[in-house]
Amino acid sequence: MIVDSHSHAWSYWPYQPTVPDPESRGTVEQLLWEMDRNEVATAVIVCAGIDHNENNNDYVFDAVQRFPDRLVQFADVDCSWSKTYHSPGSADRLREKAKRFNLKGFTHYLKSDVEWFASKEANAFFTVAAEENLIASVALGSNWQESLRVLARNFPSVNFLCHHMAGARVSENNVEEILRSSDVENIFIKLSGFHYVSLRSWEYPYLDVNPIVRKLYANFGGDRLCWGSDYPVVRFNMTYRHALESFSTHCPFVCEEDKKKILGKNMDRLLKESGT
Repeated sequence: MIVDSHSHAWSYWPYQPTVPDPESRGTVEQLLWEMDRNEVATAVIVCAGIDHNENNNDYVFDAVQRFPDRLVQFADVDCSWSKTYHSPGSADRLREKAKRFNLKGFTHYLKSDVEWFASKEANAFFTVAAEENLIASVALGSNWQESLRVLARNFPSVNFLCHHMAGARVSENNVEEILRSSDVENIFIKLSGFHYVSLRSWEYPYLDVNPIVRKLYANFGGDRLCWGSDYPVVRFNMTYRHALESFSTHCPFVCEEDKKKILGKNMDRLLKESGT
């Protein structure tokens, strides 16, 4: 069983330069076609209300109602592009979305205001996450890891799932700070975004990323890593199949049992344990 921990879906393509098929390239139907073709059972859709897609939460919610056995919604809550980013009332907004969309998790993209994790507003926000039993899917750089460790220890029942190898980059040699977070049991890492991590974003199979994956695996183990495709954004650099094979075939140092966990069992377990 394969579970994609990081995908997107939009009714209109949000990125520049524009594409010739903006009304279809990022749709749920495209994602499901790729899932079927690559034998992916379930995909978590990380919502992102960006350019032309202010109602992305509603679009994805409607898709989940049509395909409840295939798709899981992580709603966009106060992400970095939103007008409400880190403004008062975030806890109420999170609770409202958790109820309205029957969430198992939410996504929160961060800027550079690392001190926010220690604020009263963040405390109230993640108190709601704990009460609603939500996974916190967070997009953050390695510079957030120290603050994340403090936050995660303060909220041990909240599972924090870091996007795209938690911001590790071959060019920045910054993985050691991320590895320190392996001491905190409720911090998980998505093995996604190989093209972001690599020095050469176009050069599949991204073998220069393997030393980082090896270190993440050695420290977080087979139980706290989750594979993700980053589809359809990944199409800028590779296909869905390439995103899957970058890990499943080209990381031979991961044992077969742990590969099964990382490719699906871990995310499936987190989802089953989450939500109300």
